Amino acid sequence: MNLKEFGIYFAKLREQSGYRSQRELALKSGVSHSTVNRIESGTHKVTPENLKALAPHLKDVDTDDLMRAMGYLENEEPIKPSSGSKYYNLTNKDEKDIGKDLERMLADLESNEALAFNGEPMDEETKRLFAISLENSLRLARELSKKKFTPNKYRD
Repeated sequence: MNLKEFGIYFAKLREQSGYRSQRELALKSGVSHSTVNRIESGTHKVTPENLKALAPHLKDVDTDDLMRAMGYLENEEPIKPSSGSKYYNLTNKDEKDIGKDLERMLADLESNEALAFNGEPMDEETKRLFAISLENSLRLARELSKKKFTPNKYRD
C-alpha cells in the first residue's frame, strides 16, 4: 500500500473509531497533530513507534495490521481477523501474489498466437478486458481456497 492509500485507509480508521478530527486522535494517542495530518495526507511514512501509539486508539485494528499495511511486516502467518473482517478476506500479501501471478500469466500469453480468437489477434481493449477477467478469477480462487483450507482456529 503506498503512502496515499495508507493515508486514506488511516483517515477512515480514525473516523470509524469516533474521532471527528485529527487533533482529537493526536491528543488521545500522544502523537503530534502534524504527524497525524501528514499520515492522512499521504506525505509521511509512519514510524513503527507512532503506529504502536496510534493503534490502541483505533477500533477493529491492531498494531500488526497497521505495521503490515505500512510494509513493516509481511503477512506470512494467518492472523485472527479483527471484527468486521472475514478470515478469507484477501491480505496485502495475497494482493501482491495475485499481481505477480497475473503479470506472469499475461507475459506468457504475450505472443499473438496465444491471445487470438479464430486465428485473429485480440485488440488492445479485448486484452484489457481479458486481464480484468483473469484478475477477478485469481481473486475468487484465492478467496475460495482460503475458505476451504484455513484451519478452524483462524476462522471467525
